[in-house]
Amino acid sequence: MRRWWHPADIGWAVRVKLADLGLGARLFVRLLLGSWASFRRFGLIRDQIHFLGNYSLSIIAVSGLFVGFVFGLQGYYTLQRYGSAEALGLLVTLSLVRELGPVVTALLFAGRAGTSLTAEIGLMKAGEQLSVMEMMAVDPIDRVLAPRFWAGVIAMPLLAAVFSAMGIIGGWIVGVLMIGVDGGAFWSQIQGGVDVWSDVGNGIIKSVVFAIAVTFIALLQGFESHPTPEGVSRATTRTVVMASLTVLGLDFILTALMFTI
Repeated sequence: MRRWWHPADIGWAVRVKLADLGLGARLFVRLLLGSWASFRRFGLIRDQIHFLGNYSLSIIAVSGLFVGFVFGLQGYYTLQRYGSAEALGLLVTLSLVRELGPVVTALLFAGRAGTSLTAEIGLMKAGEQLSVMEMMAVDPIDRVLAPRFWAGVIAMPLLAAVFSAMGIIGGWIVGVLMIGVDGGAFWSQIQGGVDVWSDVGNGIIKSVVFAIAVTFIALLQGFESHPTPEGVSRATTRTVVMASLTVLGLDFILTALMFTI
């Protein structure tokens, strides 16, 4: 009976994955090396920040508001059992700043901006625009990919801050205006229980790490996609799947390092 696998097949699959890792590492290094040229022409980064950040602002803000609504309701009914309803503001804020703000923003950013980046780069490759740039002695990585990479790194932490702020407002609307929790206790618990460095600072670090991962994955999938409509569509799908799994995995690692040491 023939085996469904062969050692040669395993070796070939491992070699292909190692080659993909090597291509990704080379592209990441070239993006870092081209950073100085990109920041010298900051207008390119500014335009991409507007494209990635401004067009994602509405879905981030609305999502943060509704997440705050849900946390306000669930948190109040949970804390009320233990007579700690006044700590609702602290619960909502820590949950958003530490975890949900960076993670959900990264997932939404991957679905909205990441797919857009992958499709844009993939269509430029399919239309041979990147090849034309190389023929004109213009490096497409420095001219096209690097500005988009740094725009994503800058835009996503700002979007995460908007998400957390809207979530806190949503928790305040439900907890104070609708349910009747004391407003002074709501805000005083936040001021006294949230630490700038260990809570807000760690959330910012998470959002920056997620921004680097999501933006790089989107650019890599678009740059390495097959120059066909089917290839671009598959690359877009891989961007969402890989970016989402990477964000969740990195969140576990960063949480373990930040809050258990």
